[in-house]
Amino acid sequence: MRLLIVEDEKRLAQSLAKGLTAEGFAVDVVHDGTEGLHQASEGEYDLIVLDIMLPGMNGYRVCSALRAAGDETPVLMLTAKDGEYDEAEGLDTGADDYLTKPFSYVVLLARVRALLRRRTRGARAALTLGALTVDPGTRRVTVGPREVELTAKEFAVLEYLAVRAGEVVSKSEILAHVWDFAYEGDVNIVEVYVSALRRKLGPGWIATVRGAGYRLVDAGESGARR
Repeated sequence: MRLLIVEDEKRLAQSLAKGLTAEGFAVDVVHDGTEGLHQASEGEYDLIVLDIMLPGMNGYRVCSALRAAGDETPVLMLTAKDGEYDEAEGLDTGADDYLTKPFSYVVLLARVRALLRRRTRGARAALTLGALTVDPGTRRVTVGPREVELTAKEFAVLEYLAVRAGEVVSKSEILAHVWDFAYEGDVNIVEVYVSALRRKLGPGWIATVRGAGYRLVDAGESGARR
């Protein structure tokens, strides 16, 4: 899943990005409200962590502008302010949750996960294709009765393929969703993770579409066709 952090305290922003990246999220960071609104509008994010006191445009205005444009991406607001009226103003502009600085990283991570679960609840809590189940809420992957142990990045790649199951997904699309926008390495890093997933899932689940990308398919059906 891809997150956007809009926070002008650079040390805090980088600390949050490092922690969330270690949890398997792709994280982009910007440091002012105007750029935050632009990035949120142009990119595809699963959640936005948004500071209120920002240069250029404050968090209230950023959130309000996103909601006015029909963007329903969950927003977790951060602020050094403390008081029920500040919280009410943040929620009234369309924020989904509110966290006052200083805060525990463990609490922030729990809030992020809760918002992501709330977003998928009732729609697609678990992604299933034949015997394969990918559960974003618990971060568990099973093939039939067998549980598959994946690294955080492997899970992120598989989750994106599962969301797009049956569709051809290019390497650049996987990079854009699973790696942050600052990544400048070789696009073939995707091949490394796909190869690891193939070893762990077993044969037949991830098909290569030559010159186009990859497609997650039902290994049982593809085996029957062969």
